[in-house]
Amino acid sequence: MSHNDNHLETKLIHGPQRGEVQTGAVNVPIYFSSTFHQNSFDEFGPFDYSRSGNPTREALEEKIAELEGGTRGLAFASGMAAISSALLLLSAGDHVLVTKDVYGGTFRFVSEVLKRYNIDHTFVDMTDLNETKRAIKPNTKVIYVETPSNPCMNITNIPELIKIAKANNCLTFIDNTFMTPLYQNPIDLGADIVLHSATKFLSGHSDVIAGLAVTKDKELGDKLAFIQNSFGSILGAQDSYHLLQGIKTLGARLNQSSNSAMQIADYLNEHSFVKDVYYPGLSAHPGYDIHKNQSAGAGAVLSFNLPNKSAAKAFVDNVRIPVFAVSLGAVESILSYPATMSHAAMPAAEREKRGITDGLLRFSVGLENVNDLIADFEQALFIAEKQARVGV
Repeated sequence: MSHNDNHLETKLIHGPQRGEVQTGAVNVPIYFSSTFHQNSFDEFGPFDYSRSGNPTREALEEKIAELEGGTRGLAFASGMAAISSALLLLSAGDHVLVTKDVYGGTFRFVSEVLKRYNIDHTFVDMTDLNETKRAIKPNTKVIYVETPSNPCMNITNIPELIKIAKANNCLTFIDNTFMTPLYQNPIDLGADIVLHSATKFLSGHSDVIAGLAVTKDKELGDKLAFIQNSFGSILGAQDSYHLLQGIKTLGARLNQSSNSAMQIADYLNEHSFVKDVYYPGLSAHPGYDIHKNQSAGAGAVLSFNLPNKSAAKAFVDNVRIPVFAVSLGAVESILSYPATMSHAAMPAAEREKRGITDGLLRFSVGLENVNDLIADFEQALFIAEKQARVGV
């Protein structure tokens, strides 16, 4: 069996070569060097200046390209740096279609930054392929997808969307942060660029801010590398090293967290005080069948609606185990309130249109014992429901 035949859990740990070439070190060395000596006046070596390329960052970039099945990987200073750089492949006069309930930072970049450069946009419900098709204009160059979307976990049919994109000469960019290459491989389905906030599941330890992009073909990879080098928003050597270490444990972490998420989603789905549960592993989820056909797992993030803001506040005030914070995808469970956290950049009216209500909470399931988490939810929901009954 060749290396390329290995399952992804094996690829997460082992690179194409075993050990670092010169010494056999199991871990990639951290190259703390801004510049590199050139042995020849006429011919430079593979590295000259760390903005343009660094051996530690290159190892990470090769790793994510391998995991996503792409040609070129690029590591950025944050997820938004990766997303922004990819969207800067557009030019003045172009148009981009974007998933309606996209991450708040992406919403802000598209609606407030790109429009200053005469790049037009339309937010569209990509669960409705007919609506998506109708929104394409003659100058549409990119269709930008989040599936599952953040935070309402809506599912877009990737293969069908890519057929529409190709028929209209559009590129397809897919944010794969929630699923990671362990559960979803958009490039295998025909996507042109896959994007990650690697801060989340790929890192997994709430310690690194990082973004990754992978391109399907070399030409697009070279164009994105030019943008990366021009803007200089690169990931440093030490963060690249930490991210490589985080990636090694992704299989064990995400599988356990996803199994726990399924149990918690089932529990919440049966609870009388919980209005809605959004999780693609639930058979009642409208995108369940589509997600199952294009993904190998339902992931470790779910959202749920409580009756109102005061109920959400009471729940947050009384839950004990999760961290109440922005972000997701870590070893510790993280509870978020999208209206003032991940989607604070989105105006209230826009949030409401997308189902991001004042009672919505997002939960990223960590590695704690699932029975402890459910017991914690049980006591917090009991108090929240009791307070709602007495009108506190």
